[in-house]
Amino acid sequence: MVSRRSFLKINTALATAGLTAGWLGTTASGAAAAGTGLTWTEGRLLPSFARPKHLDVADIHTLHGEDQLLLTTLQGAVNRTRPELYFAYDDSGVDDKWLAGIDVPKTVHDQPLDLVGRYADKVAGAIVYDPAVRDTVNVATTLAGLKGAVVATAEQAETYQLKIIEDLRGKFDGQSKTQIYQWQLDHLWPQCEQRLLTGLPPTRVVDVDGVTWREVARETEQIRDSSNRDFYTFDVSAELGGEAVFVKFGDAFGTDGWGASVASVKVLADGTEIANFLPDTAEEAEFLVEGGNSSIGGDANRFADGGNFFVYRFAPPAGTAKLEVTVDLWNQYLVSATDTAPTRIEPFPHFRDYVVATKAMVVWLDPNGEPGELLRTIFGATEPTTPYLGWFSNDVAGEWGGVDLAATQSVEVFAADFFTNGTVHGGVAADISARIRPIHPVEIENKAYVTMTVGEGDNIQYCQRHMRNLWDNPDRGKAPTNWTISPVLADTAPALYRYYQETATENDLLVCGPSGAGYTYGGSWPQADFDAYTEVTGRYLRLTGLDLVYAYNNRDENGWIPMPDWVINSYRENTPLRGIMQSWDGGGVIAAGKLPVIGHFGAPGQAVEFKAGLDAYIADWDGKAPFFISAGIFAWGWNPTDIAQLNDLLAADDRYQVLLGDTFFDLLRRTPNPGPPPPPRTASAQQRTGAATPEPRITPR
Repeated sequence: MVSRRSFLKINTALATAGLTAGWLGTTASGAAAAGTGLTWTEGRLLPSFARPKHLDVADIHTLHGEDQLLLTTLQGAVNRTRPELYFAYDDSGVDDKWLAGIDVPKTVHDQPLDLVGRYADKVAGAIVYDPAVRDTVNVATTLAGLKGAVVATAEQAETYQLKIIEDLRGKFDGQSKTQIYQWQLDHLWPQCEQRLLTGLPPTRVVDVDGVTWREVARETEQIRDSSNRDFYTFDVSAELGGEAVFVKFGDAFGTDGWGASVASVKVLADGTEIANFLPDTAEEAEFLVEGGNSSIGGDANRFADGGNFFVYRFAPPAGTAKLEVTVDLWNQYLVSATDTAPTRIEPFPHFRDYVVATKAMVVWLDPNGEPGELLRTIFGATEPTTPYLGWFSNDVAGEWGGVDLAATQSVEVFAADFFTNGTVHGGVAADISARIRPIHPVEIENKAYVTMTVGEGDNIQYCQRHMRNLWDNPDRGKAPTNWTISPVLADTAPALYRYYQETATENDLLVCGPSGAGYTYGGSWPQADFDAYTEVTGRYLRLTGLDLVYAYNNRDENGWIPMPDWVINSYRENTPLRGIMQSWDGGGVIAAGKLPVIGHFGAPGQAVEFKAGLDAYIADWDGKAPFFISAGIFAWGWNPTDIAQLNDLLAADDRYQVLLGDTFFDLLRRTPNPGPPPPPRTASAQQRTGAATPEPRITPR
């Protein structure tokens, strides 16, 4: 395996130069800085862009993915010098809200594709990808960054009279995903910006309009312990007669995080077996037409929680009169069927403006198996604390394996695959306050002290999109709430960060998202490199006025592992943190002292169920000493109204007192021998059945 240091030494002539000057000092040399409007200064993980002077704006959310891909890569090539293009990617209004805060002249275009002709003279031409080989979308994106080009189909290049610089059609016929990205590593990486890496799915699955699903079966109880596991047979004969029968498995309770879990599938057409497979096998791949961000769990099961789902396609022989599907199934399943192909595959356009503008290399590799070894080599070819922006394939399993793999190579992760207009937001300056909000101390009593923290703040697309929707809820501010946020927004979108600072109420406290300056598992880092991570984290915390963090450590077959002393000491020595909330499966004080660490407590369901979970958690508490509870709030299933309801339930119970995180940790630091300790680490039902952890990451759609 090529080591990080030797790889860089081999490519010294082409690799970017080291960083210079201070935190706000001179621009570093390198591929991203030379001849562009990017500024990359020492201490910064990511560059800033030139300030926009005028923006051409268009709503592109109804366009086909091919057209969105063309426009987004055009945006990257153009905005590299100065931001001029801004697009709305969905109908949520979020992109429009942020645009309203950018104080420059704007021109709105009703025909977005007219912008291709308007800006054609600012790009070198087109990189044509191969529609038959999906991963060439990523190779073409990397090339577009290097060549100052757009990514297009051959037809688009002809329509818009774009010179074809590289044509990837047929170039990778018969090659595996690993072979394609190995070629990219060998031939393109030495020319790329090496201060960041990116990972994006080359394609996406889009719902086809007008498809009608028939509900076949639904679990009506919120079952989370696999107690309803059984072999269920579903008759889908009503869908016979079309091209095929499509069967979808989803979540009957979309905010709960315990959706359909499938361990085997058998299909009979008029009594004859036409399919019999297990999840995550070559046999399953023949029938799985849409993974829908489903994942593989601990029982080799495929599961889908929240808004996620997966779809199988069965094509019985002509004339079949009866089609039955037998499934080993459990948890909160929702099964539906249709006779119409419900989805289509098209290029994934999001975040490619940033990739092209920065001349980054983009990959899409499963962190497991042979692809994982190549991903390890790529991570190992960078300097410590290099950020990886985007995401990983295989959703939950990809998250755990990918973040862990990155950490072993001293790389931190930023979920950014749905982050839009980054080349504009990175150029909008804002005065971020470094001031730490004063603590309002309280007297220590024998109470059950609860602090509630909304997760996902490391995820910069969440900060841009879903968090803004939560933030706009009129019930925000009714309950003391900690909001995780990425301090590296100071690079990627400083005006977004400043907006949250300026509009926070007295009951809103911004805290650092996992696990500092980037999502990582501290215990997985080479110990010699971890100080580099906490040092850069310390700089960003001081810049953004944060002094608490929600952090992860690595995990094993029994779940999350307590932070080792060397990880805690590194945070203590290199950051201004006054407390750490560690992702956990049952709460408890992990470490006391100057930098206390407390495990997150989570409970499924909404406010009433969460309160019942807290009551059960403190049932053995004798009330003779303070009891500290760090409550994790599920960002994708809760909103400020739910948080206010839980707060009201706790306020009505004299045993509890809800506090903001700063006051909570002030009390925790002043309490001798705080407890209780974390519960024993035994494999949970979630880990055994593959259901989601109390805080699963659900990709926003």
